[in-house]
Amino acid sequence: MAWYRDPKRKPLILDGARQVGKTWLVKEFGRMTFAKTAYINLMDNERMASLFASDISPQRLIPALSIESGVAIDASDTLIVLDEVQEVPRALTSLKFFCENAPEYAVIATGSSMGVTLHQGTSYPVGKVQLQHLYPMTFCEFLDASGMDNLSRLIMAGDLELMRVFHDQLVEQLRFYLLVGGMPEVVQQYVASLPGIDFDVLRTKQVQMLADYRADFSKHEENMPRGLVARLNQVWNSLPSQLARENKKFLYNAVRSGGRGRDFELAIEWLKDCSLVHKVTKVNPPLYPLALHEDFDQFKLFVSDVGLLSAALGIDVRAALDSDRLFGEAQGCLAEQYVCQQLVAMGVQCHYWQADNSSAELDFVIQHAGRALPVEVKSGINLRSRSLKSAINRFGYEHALRFSAARPGTDGAIHDIPLYALEARDAWLPQ
Repeated sequence: MAWYRDPKRKPLILDGARQVGKTWLVKEFGRMTFAKTAYINLMDNERMASLFASDISPQRLIPALSIESGVAIDASDTLIVLDEVQEVPRALTSLKFFCENAPEYAVIATGSSMGVTLHQGTSYPVGKVQLQHLYPMTFCEFLDASGMDNLSRLIMAGDLELMRVFHDQLVEQLRFYLLVGGMPEVVQQYVASLPGIDFDVLRTKQVQMLADYRADFSKHEENMPRGLVARLNQVWNSLPSQLARENKKFLYNAVRSGGRGRDFELAIEWLKDCSLVHKVTKVNPPLYPLALHEDFDQFKLFVSDVGLLSAALGIDVRAALDSDRLFGEAQGCLAEQYVCQQLVAMGVQCHYWQADNSSAELDFVIQHAGRALPVEVKSGINLRSRSLKSAINRFGYEHALRFSAARPGTDGAIHDIPLYALEARDAWLPQ
């Protein structure tokens, strides 16, 4: 809505991983906000590929897009949606001319991050578009979808004392989220099955999504360097076991025996550009400003969605009924994955730190208001934190964060925040 109301708005690109709900979102936005929506799907659309192959001025495109969509396009009341824009590279380039020569038209292009980055040599309209990224649904959005908006409002209000009263209920819902995740189709199936949850159907959908991602690698093979598809699959398939280890630093030889960085660095960057993974680099020392201390050769790779990770790990979804069993089986990796993807969706850049002798580690390090903030993630209620306390003494942190399944509290410089309260940033960020 802010984009729509901006008198200087530019064409909008809504990108993100496949199946996070981009198409539904722009169609619903068009239905709610405009009299008409001219929707054009560019996937396997030879007519549109031919149209954009020549003159891409708005004056030529508008009549053709009207015919293709079956909607009389009028700048005053019509939203133009170019779906799967990565499939027709020059459609992406055309946004520059809409910005310069026809800014009165409201244009949204959607596409997977994979496709947008595939076409080397395509002119990306730098400075001529606004980019927004769509992530899987956060925990609070999951609560909203589940009809528990009262709990999401409680979290967003940041009242930790009131959260204590509803702690058990919030923890229970978090357990479900760690298994269901935030992919809209899976959440929709989960909500439709309430109060009797069909876990088998949910897991089947998640497994199919994982298979679809692998199939997507092969679909674009002709646009990739030779052998890259095989390496993409090797890296992707290694992630569940890499994240299940206590030390989650990404290891090339865990992908393939004798593997080296030069073998897989391109595959990792492609997965990152596809929005399928989050790359969390090491900082040493973990001090402000963090970018000054990045070690790009050492990193962790998290996946895009905690529910997909739970499916890839093969965790028994019925474990949601037993919190201790769930967190025990996952060995903390679901909790750490959850924290990472929530922070990323909130626009927080994550790093981590590990001592050179591996004697201490900070799960994450973030920065806020001119200071570095150490973050430790506990999957249960055991709050022993030797590494965190060691880092506080070593680096002089005045404010540290420990996310866990325990109730909120303080322990010296450590602020204990329940995992479910992560989106209530005002409750845990230093003032």
